[in-house]
Amino acid sequence: MSDTSASTRSEDSPRGKPPTWRIEGAPAGKGTNPTTGPRKPSDMYNKWRPFMLLGITIMIINLLTVGQFVRPASKIRLPYNVFRDQVAKGNVKEVTSRADNIEGKFRTAFAYPTGGRKAVQFKTNRPPWGDDGLYTQLQTKNVEINAHAADGGPGLVVSLLLNFGPTFLILWLLFRGTKKMGGMGGLMGIGKSKAKRYDATGAPRTTFADVAGIDEAEDELTEIVDFLKNPDRYRQLGATIPKGVLLSGQPGTGKTLLAKAVAGEANVPFFSMSASEFVEMIVGVGASRVRDLFAQAKAVAPAIIFIDEIDAIGRSRSGNAGFGANSEQEQTLNQILTEMDGFTGSEGVIVLASTNRPEVLDSALLRPGRFDRRVVVNPPDQLGRQKILEVHTRSVPLAEDVDLSALASTTPGMVGADLRNLVNEAALLAAKRSHDKVSNNDFTDAMEKIVLGTERKILLSHADRERTAYHESGHALLGMLQPGADPVRKISIVPRGNALGVTFQSPDADRYSYDANYLRGRIVGALGGRAAEEVVYGEVTTGAANDLEVVTRLARQMVGRWGMSAAIGPLSVLPDPLDPGGMLGESGPSPATRELVDSETRRIVEECYVRALALLRENRPKLDALGQALLTRETLDELDAYEIAEIDRPAKVTV
Repeated sequence: MSDTSASTRSEDSPRGKPPTWRIEGAPAGKGTNPTTGPRKPSDMYNKWRPFMLLGITIMIINLLTVGQFVRPASKIRLPYNVFRDQVAKGNVKEVTSRADNIEGKFRTAFAYPTGGRKAVQFKTNRPPWGDDGLYTQLQTKNVEINAHAADGGPGLVVSLLLNFGPTFLILWLLFRGTKKMGGMGGLMGIGKSKAKRYDATGAPRTTFADVAGIDEAEDELTEIVDFLKNPDRYRQLGATIPKGVLLSGQPGTGKTLLAKAVAGEANVPFFSMSASEFVEMIVGVGASRVRDLFAQAKAVAPAIIFIDEIDAIGRSRSGNAGFGANSEQEQTLNQILTEMDGFTGSEGVIVLASTNRPEVLDSALLRPGRFDRRVVVNPPDQLGRQKILEVHTRSVPLAEDVDLSALASTTPGMVGADLRNLVNEAALLAAKRSHDKVSNNDFTDAMEKIVLGTERKILLSHADRERTAYHESGHALLGMLQPGADPVRKISIVPRGNALGVTFQSPDADRYSYDANYLRGRIVGALGGRAAEEVVYGEVTTGAANDLEVVTRLARQMVGRWGMSAAIGPLSVLPDPLDPGGMLGESGPSPATRELVDSETRRIVEECYVRALALLRENRPKLDALGQALLTRETLDELDAYEIAEIDRPAKVTV
């Protein structure tokens, strides 16, 4: 593919030159990367300026703080006559003298003037003409006369250590921390983009060969790749590259994989970043990171920017009117809107974004000129699932009994991530069982573990095991007897997850619409466990709690959303589960309509329960046969279940 693209580029580009891209704001004559030129002194100053300001700030704070701790103890200055009075009263404990300066301590804290601040230490000056017998008086009052000099504060070395030592220690710790964070820009790089860059020259890149099962979305993005490779072909016709492509779909469908495949096929740098990484507690950081991300991409254009889960910052602003107008999220969104609107199409920068909820995105983000193209990545169909399994099993040795087509038919609703997990779980089981190759049993057991849950090692009494066996046999038998029902794949009374037993049914082919008869059959099958308990034991237990929730929800949707009740008619009176705050969720139906929905729901469920009881009573021998087989073998696969029940399996539906 690369050879074909190269030849096409040479033929279609004017004069055979490679595609050229213009960088917004780059001076003429410079390269496409503005960081490759010589570093200017002003750049070095700007780089170190934050650290210089930080160091000066820390030093000032340190001097002010340390000064409080190294300041000498508080002393009061006394007149000499007051000092003599305190000596006479015996309140002076010790004195130290240097020339005419006298310092000392009181026995009891003293305040001068009266009512002022009390202190234990004092200082005073002796008049030069004084000859008052002070020494004799001090001896008489047992005052300690010290030999050490008066307190002159800490020395020079101690003062330097106390005043500047903490500052240098903090700066050294900052230097070490920023070095570990990737250079001196690590600390001050809070506004820098955290996007991960993947270059085509590095590790093996992802291409469309690694993408399977989502051909429609792949075809939509192939045009983007061709534009990046051959821009002049489109320019000569006046076409411009889409500024943004929004990938939407449920989780695991391959949106991120598609974005990487586009970058790999186009052979351009790929910047990947989650939308939640833009937003921080500090206001303005998100917008700064957006600017930095787009600047990096323009510097190495052509390039691709991929923003995952963009709904984290791209939610509609209409619901927040009146408060939070200047929130960090909105500032980040506004900056993205500004950056995308500033594209002219000649920069060669494409923004890919993914979301699971496109309905919550802001309308300004979705308008043409920003996200020009919206690609819905749907779950794969049966053929798509088979192709995905083939991709994920390329490096997995498979046994001869593995049929990927049959495996794909038993995995309706699974997306690429689910299928990848299925292959990995099967490989883990095969390794655990010391198999040389992954067999079909490994895949089926892995499927059970994923869909039904992990086996629980609990000990059930014989009565509980028997009741569970008949409960699951009721589900399975009604699933076999109902025309058009999904085939029964496996029955088990091995406790898994929160259930004591499971019955697994899945269609042979994907279904996209359901008629009323099929839905009623689903309800009948779901009520089979409760009906079997009533037929065999004459009473019911709590084991059907989850079954009742399923049938109630299904019957209510038949009545209130799908118009399958004559009493309600072709009306939708229940809110959409995906949009509970919509029009119906705000006003809602009238009380009379709600009562009618409840009565119709009860009617449908009761009719289905009566049919379930009738079918099980008519086929009691088949029910007993399945129940006893489960008690003996605990697990029955598809062929054994139909054979024991003596029922022909419905013909497989081919696609």
